[in-house]
Amino acid sequence: MPAIALPQRLPVRAALVNEVWGLWKSLSVARTNLLRIIPEAATSQPIVSGRTGKRWHMVMDPGAIRHILLDRLEDYPKSLVTKNLLKPAIGESLFIAEGAHWRWQRRTAAPVFTHRNMMNLAPIMTRAAERATERVATAGPRAVNFLDEMVTTTFDVIADVTFSGGDTFDRDAVHHAIDDYISEAGKISLFDVLGAPDWVPRPGRVMSGQAMRDMKVVADRAIDERAARGPEGVPDLLDLLMAGEDPKSGRRMNTSEMRDNLLTFIVAGHETTALTLAWSMYLVAFDQDVQDAARAEAQSVLGDRAATGADVEDLPLIRQIIDEALRLYPPAGIVSRTAMADDVLCGREVRKGDTVMLPIYALHRSHLHWDDPDAFRPSRFADRKAIDRYAYLPFGDGPRICIGASFALQEAVIILATMLARFRVRPVPGRDPDPVMILTVRPEGGVWLMAEPA
Repeated sequence: MPAIALPQRLPVRAALVNEVWGLWKSLSVARTNLLRIIPEAATSQPIVSGRTGKRWHMVMDPGAIRHILLDRLEDYPKSLVTKNLLKPAIGESLFIAEGAHWRWQRRTAAPVFTHRNMMNLAPIMTRAAERATERVATAGPRAVNFLDEMVTTTFDVIADVTFSGGDTFDRDAVHHAIDDYISEAGKISLFDVLGAPDWVPRPGRVMSGQAMRDMKVVADRAIDERAARGPEGVPDLLDLLMAGEDPKSGRRMNTSEMRDNLLTFIVAGHETTALTLAWSMYLVAFDQDVQDAARAEAQSVLGDRAATGADVEDLPLIRQIIDEALRLYPPAGIVSRTAMADDVLCGREVRKGDTVMLPIYALHRSHLHWDDPDAFRPSRFADRKAIDRYAYLPFGDGPRICIGASFALQEAVIILATMLARFRVRPVPGRDPDPVMILTVRPEGGVWLMAEPA
């Protein structure tokens, strides 16, 4: 009797849409999970277009994406929806600014993220990884929500590398303000979809506005206190930013500009890395063979100590797992731009004012660019040169590629290696997470795993 091939078991996946929705249905779905507005066709076609209030195009072709992010960067600024969602929290910082205002900030901030500075900050990541393993060990043989654990761990890191020393920075207040803003203000408003001016009140922003104002006051106070006492010990991100100046104009950031950029680093630097680590833990629990191989690698390099910055290059499988987690669950699942000039993408007419979206979630699962795209297979990244750089965009690309990418990857490798060297994790039956995007692709319901000493 011939063997019966069993269907391949795949990690959790967002259900994409197979029908055309109107404005109201699209808005309702977008407020609960932005991934649900992506057509399933986006995983098998280079471009998908439609109209929901205004014309839109989703682009999944690497050549066209390069055109948008590199060749015609000035013609495709971040969309008004993106700016309206984030500006109340991070002002005209690097993430939102355009043109000359973005360029001088980028030139000023770029030296902050040199390899030397990142290695100097690595001990903070190691200490946070050690504290995380201690918390998991203390929890005992029971289910642990690794989403909460990784959020706590990465916030420890970003708080220490941003506002080290002193007691002016209220970590809990800032952490709560960020969570409030993401949960409320990040929900797309009908006003955003219709392109209403920014001065029109959005309910979510009204609800979270006080938390944002309080967070900015806390950050301003910490910056003023640092300016008064000066740097101490190894320079942190605030010290480096305060010392930075635009090499072309000599311009330095004032307090509000530093605050907006630091809050950008805090929001992006802890939220996205925490999600990457939480999804990585889910995936290695899903595939015990990969987990065993990763643990063997980590233990052979680390022994019984935590990982350090110097270990990162010696942990290739750990890095591949992180890369694959970023492919399957990219923190920025959809990137949105506004066309400022008529253009043609993949043979499709694009008009000035059209919304052009890069659905990174669909791009990373495209059957045109990936073999068995929904499967968890870290070995895809054994040869990075074999991957089209514009088919894999967890940090974006072009001049506006994420400035903190090296920081995030170093942190993720250090924490994941330390965790896997010390614990074996297994799924909790019936508690699979659901990929949901509001501002970022989060594991809805948490990442509940049984953890036991390795």
